Amino acid sequence: ALERQKEYFDCIRNERDELRDELADIKGKSKAGEKHGLVIIPDGTPNGDVSHEPLSPGITLVSQEAAQVLESAGEGPLDVRLRKLAEEKDELLAQIRKLKNQLEEEKQKHSKVDGAYTDGEGMENGTDLHFIEMQRDINRQMSEYKFKLSKAEQEIGTMEQNINRLEGQVSRYKAAADNAEKIEDELKADKRKLQRELRTALDKLEEMEMTNSHLTKRLEKMKANRNALLSQQ
Repeated sequence: ALERQKEYFDCIRNERDELRDELADIKGKSKAGEKHGLVIIPDGTPNGDVSHEPLSPGITLVSQEAAQVLESAGEGPLDVRLRKLAEEKDELLAQIRKLKNQLEEEKQKHSKVDGAYTDGEGMENGTDLHFIEMQRDINRQMSEYKFKLSKAEQEIGTMEQNINRLEGQVSRYKAAADNAEKIEDELKADKRKLQRELRTALDKLEEMEMTNSHLTKRLEKMKANRNALLSQQ
């Protein structure tokens, strides 16, 4: 019976050591990024405030691609950097609206210039110096307007491409953040489960140590009684 108790005691001790190793592995979950294709992003100090008290930084798992997007948004908490991306998108949209309004104004001016140029063609012989000067000025304005129109259209195209790129980055980041949150919840649940199992194992180990000590004392007492009986014979 004592041998079986010792074997069970050793089994409990091994189980305790394994649980401790697993808990240590959970505490070092920075390596989990290699398994899930994620990296760890520290949640920066909000609003740039400097605290003189030690704080435990928040940590979030995100994809490598999302980490690059967040890095381009500067420092700060994740929600602040995400708002910066959204603000950048709104600014680009505002610039596009402004450029479209300018483009419409240029088109209207261009239409007026074309009308003035057509009316001027009906004048006699072009000998009037004032008309010649006006015609040159009209030609110059037409060239300027055409250049402005071309430039505005190029800028609008560039802005729209940037907005599409930002929308894609934000969508990928949100998807990665949702996935990271799910993984983090699963890891926390596993950690709580292992902690409960460890406490149970430690309680069993303590109980077994007490039982083993009690049995050892009984065994020593039995040996002493047997030796006493043998000496009397």
